[in-house]
Amino acid sequence: MTKKIFKIVIFLALAMAMVSVQTGTRSVVAQSPKVIIYNSNASDPAPRKFDDEIVKMWNDAHPDMQIQHSVINHEDFKQAIRAYVVAEPAPDVLTWFGGERARFFINKGLIADISDIWKSEGFDKSFAPAFTALGTVNNKQYFLSTNYYWWALYFRPSILKANNITPPKTWDDLLGACDSLNKAGITPITIGTKQPWTAAAWFDYINMRINGPDFHISLMSLNEKYTDEKIKKTMTTMKQLFDHKCFNTDSAANLWQDAVTPLAQGKAAMYLMGGFITDTWNAIPADTKGFDKNDLDFVQFPIIDPKVKIGEDAPTDGYFIAANGANIDGAKKFLAFLGSKEIVQKGVDELGRLPVRIDTDNSKFTDAQKKGIKLIQSADYVAQFYDRDTTPPMAEVGLNAFGGFFADYGKSDIDKMLQTLEDKRAQLVADAANAQ
Repeated sequence: MTKKIFKIVIFLALAMAMVSVQTGTRSVVAQSPKVIIYNSNASDPAPRKFDDEIVKMWNDAHPDMQIQHSVINHEDFKQAIRAYVVAEPAPDVLTWFGGERARFFINKGLIADISDIWKSEGFDKSFAPAFTALGTVNNKQYFLSTNYYWWALYFRPSILKANNITPPKTWDDLLGACDSLNKAGITPITIGTKQPWTAAAWFDYINMRINGPDFHISLMSLNEKYTDEKIKKTMTTMKQLFDHKCFNTDSAANLWQDAVTPLAQGKAAMYLMGGFITDTWNAIPADTKGFDKNDLDFVQFPIIDPKVKIGEDAPTDGYFIAANGANIDGAKKFLAFLGSKEIVQKGVDELGRLPVRIDTDNSKFTDAQKKGIKLIQSADYVAQFYDRDTTPPMAEVGLNAFGGFFADYGKSDIDKMLQTLEDKRAQLVADAANAQ
């Protein structure tokens, strides 16, 4: 990318960021050490309410160090953050994702070292080691994980029961359920791929169920070829879902939230989604025809090869401090607050997420939380998610490919698609080798 094009990209991203939902008066250009600039992606109703409340808690307790809070649409944030972190000054604190997504910015020197508060706040003892590792590079801590959630195949129990279908445990069960539901005039599986990460979830799970999580993570690390016959088997297996007419045909026109509507109305029976689906599910008007708030359950993604280790996706969210922030000291105090037992506990209780701290009170876990944590704890390997486990440049090409596969309803040329992915992977590997 030329410097001119890069500057244009940054300008457009900053322009996008200005079209945001804001609270308080915000200025990225002129910051005072008496304020902390906090940019958040918590744009859905339940996370937004939580975000507003914790900012108010901080501001009420710190009249001389106020948070200036901006909430940006979750999907727009994924692009705008590239501009935020290189701004001078940058926002002080930002929401983000653990794993490769965080390491991408850490390796570029754009995230501040928070090792000092890791020890001073006792995070080294109160956080589970696996979550500390998600934000650690060269034995230094950079990212504060605060919660995680499970992915699973959600379903309407009443619809499956009415059609004599048991929740699918195997791949054949799933295909058989699709056939039965189609005969009943019900969309078997709803999905919205306008933002194509939902399609990548199917790739994650099918690939892990066929080739195992070790191979999958090796692929995410760019150590396996996308043209490998193992990946082709993953895609031809995915195609079976389209052959059995498992999905709605208009997925490319719908956001993931839009796809919850037919599930709520009883027009669709299942949805592969993260535990945050309840943020949208619980906001559906009670008088919606076909809706029953209590008629939602989930099962582990079906087994394809029982001899293969079980991998599960459990994405982890949290916060970091921008290295270019104007108030690093204040930001560290705020991060200490965000990682405190009180705030992590609040997220567990109010958002239904799972805790990263080992000292939270889990006695009030909902049945879904109990089931979700058991699902994750029973896995042989816990991954993040396709676009969190691989590099951002690879993720961009991969997401578009999987989204296109759904948009074409499984009719895409698989060999051609995988070659496109392999070309990108090979290029990234070569670029990394040349940079050494």
